[in-house]
Amino acid sequence: MKISYRMIDKQIRLKGMLLTFFKFNNIKKFKMAQWFIDKFMKGKTIKNINCKEIFIKKRDDNPLRVCIYKSLTQKEDAVGLLWIHGGGYAIGVPEMDLPYAKLFIEAANCVVISPDYTLSIKKPYPAALEDCYETLYWIKKNAKELGIKSNQIFIGGDSAGGGLTAATTLYARDKGEVNIAFQMPLYPMIDDKMNTRSAKDNNAPVWNSVSNATAWKIYLGNLFGTEKVPKYAAPIRETNYSNLPPAWTFVGSIEPFFDETVAYFNHLREFGVTANISVYDGCYHGFDQFNAKAYVTRKARNELIDNFKYAVNNYFAEQP
Repeated sequence: MKISYRMIDKQIRLKGMLLTFFKFNNIKKFKMAQWFIDKFMKGKTIKNINCKEIFIKKRDDNPLRVCIYKSLTQKEDAVGLLWIHGGGYAIGVPEMDLPYAKLFIEAANCVVISPDYTLSIKKPYPAALEDCYETLYWIKKNAKELGIKSNQIFIGGDSAGGGLTAATTLYARDKGEVNIAFQMPLYPMIDDKMNTRSAKDNNAPVWNSVSNATAWKIYLGNLFGTEKVPKYAAPIRETNYSNLPPAWTFVGSIEPFFDETVAYFNHLREFGVTANISVYDGCYHGFDQFNAKAYVTRKARNELIDNFKYAVNNYFAEQP
């Protein structure tokens, strides 16, 4: 899907064109970006939010860095939100998504737990999924210490974090150890085949078909391009969407993940899962993160928070 200048929403058009100059077309570009992220983002905090970095012990005894964000005046019985950052599975740190954490914490009594999962430039699938699931399991086991309700464990993330949200949710359902009450896979990266209309020949700002293919190759390693890719790596490959938690997302109409996001939510609804999606016309990938002051971003984030608040008041899942 070729994207012309006029197809981009006017509010975010100029920024979008500026963002087309840096292209993730090889692993060196991803590694260069991660160097800057580690140098300037890792360890970052934000005002009026309690930011804490800890290392949890996974069940294989290996440590995993996790960031915990909560209100300075947190009350007991909070919602526990496992939030997974994006970055094409290849780059990123939890601190990149502090603006999301702040939104959730200001909207409701909530503790955000965000893992610094293993990036694909260091180790391919399933390392990232294993880290996210281990964090989910740790949240359940430590709900009392975290001050959260064990029957309101939510999960969410953006882009690759949205993909890991869907994958971790599928994995948790199949494992039967942790019940998730609500999921928010925002514009998720879930289809390794990349053969939909929106994914093919997409030259939109921020993330296009070239960067998408490069990232999938790094993430899947030797599995890339085969029919051996598991559903936990590319959740669109799932065929049974029953018994999954209610879901909400938003996505831009001109980004590569548009078709796969719509398809995934249609599959959820076909199996009786409450799943709602909001589409933002003329918006490219990650538009809400790169255009914080734009009206369309404010609208998307207000929708996100409204649906999050609804979930806090209505969605519960007792633990097995």
